[in-house]
Amino acid sequence: MNITVIFFLGLIIALIGVVPPGLLNMTAAKVSLKEGYSRGIIFSVGVCLIVFLQTYIAAMLARYLSNHPHTVEILRQVAFVIFVLITIYFLFISKSNPKPDVEPHAKSKPSRFFQGMFLSAINVFPVPYQAYMTITIAGFGWFSFDAMSILTYCSGAATGTFVMLYVYIFFFDKIKNKNLTSQKNMNYSIGALTGIVAIITLINIIMGM
Repeated sequence: MNITVIFFLGLIIALIGVVPPGLLNMTAAKVSLKEGYSRGIIFSVGVCLIVFLQTYIAAMLARYLSNHPHTVEILRQVAFVIFVLITIYFLFISKSNPKPDVEPHAKSKPSRFFQGMFLSAINVFPVPYQAYMTITIAGFGWFSFDAMSILTYCSGAATGTFVMLYVYIFFFDKIKNKNLTSQKNMNYSIGALTGIVAIITLINIIMGM
């Protein structure tokens, strides 16, 4: 598979995963708004460094699982149940309790970089998400598990994450008073995303029967 295609697959898949308003993109936007554009970018670079590492771990896990197809089928079924439960939680159970804004307290650029790394590291969703998506695109013949393809895909994922964080940084001042940034709509966005992934997982399970 052409490495350019693999790069853009990684970019698009990561982009989709970061579209719903969440901790990382909203923090990047608020840091930029309160401290300046450059610090928002520094925060985002820290986030993307960890995303690269998380995607690499996910690809290694996916490569192992691809050699054990029976295990993959079991994990698909488990993943389907998990995504359905997450969807139900965010769409029907989670309350829209207001959360305090992130207060910058005049942190330095290096501290914002490490803050981005820390918040990205505790956000473990990219690992199972990328492992599942990597196995899926490999199943379609769009991806192979050689070193160059994996590094290219990880670079695309980090770039896609940065692009979406940049979009939030650039547009947040225009949308901060809109309904998009409400906790309720954040929950709906996350629930919709996990619902779509659950449907894709169910289709793959049915096709594998």
